[in-house]
Amino acid sequence: MSAREHGNDPLPPEVVRSLRCSVCGDPVGAADRTVRCGRGHSFDVAKQGYVNLLHARIPAGTADTAPMVAARVDLLSSGAYRPLADALAKVASEHVENGLIIDAGAGTGYYLARVLDAVPAACGLALDVSAVALRRAARAHARAGAAVWNLWEPWPVASSSASLILNVFAPRNAPQFHRVLTADGLLVVATPNPGHLRELGDLVISVDGGKDARLEETLGERFSRVDRLDVTQRVTLSPAQVRQVVEMGPSAHHLHREGRRERLDAITGPVDVTTSFSVTLYRPVP
Repeated sequence: MSAREHGNDPLPPEVVRSLRCSVCGDPVGAADRTVRCGRGHSFDVAKQGYVNLLHARIPAGTADTAPMVAARVDLLSSGAYRPLADALAKVASEHVENGLIIDAGAGTGYYLARVLDAVPAACGLALDVSAVALRRAARAHARAGAAVWNLWEPWPVASSSASLILNVFAPRNAPQFHRVLTADGLLVVATPNPGHLRELGDLVISVDGGKDARLEETLGERFSRVDRLDVTQRVTLSPAQVRQVVEMGPSAHHLHREGRRERLDAITGPVDVTTSFSVTLYRPVP
């Protein structure tokens, strides 16, 4: 994995060409650590290399916090979810030769970086509402740029500009997926299966059996499913990794309930768990 080294032009030119001003929708350019459109709307590029295109506050509890991001970095660095990253990289290498790959809800950029390694002629754009997470994503790969954005809003990205959109455990904005993908582009959605981390009980938020139906309902009008892969394995987690799994996701917000924090802290030995994901491939419907 090739990390990005930031200079005077921290965003890859290919990524800048795909961006649009989040105020007026015009194309933008980048110079002197500023992204600016022709009408003078400008957005500073942070020292960590990402650009914040938001111009409104987001609701509290929407973005990942620093502790959540730290837990995720540690857990992903351990390789516990590497089979999922490998599956996404394999799909990308089989279906994409070049162009722009957008990771919608990229977090720290872990999956995007693995995919870019598998597609050497592509560049990547990490979109996420968490500036804390994008500090990591902006440096995750030399061919990736990162922009803070609320995925539920119309994206500041040119229409028909992406050859591949990744969506890993993140909000699914079907109209924007469809608008931003090229006509022959690919949408790859990764979701947890109902048995994911079942051994941890209510320490993690369970996945109900209606997930697939909801996914099809969300995407069905604009996309046609072309394939689906299951990625399931048994993993032995240390007590520290169990805490990371719980604290890196939405379950972290519920640890104060019903003695969950105490039960989590009481885990002192390794725990065998099941990690189980679905990777579903979609093509846009004309």
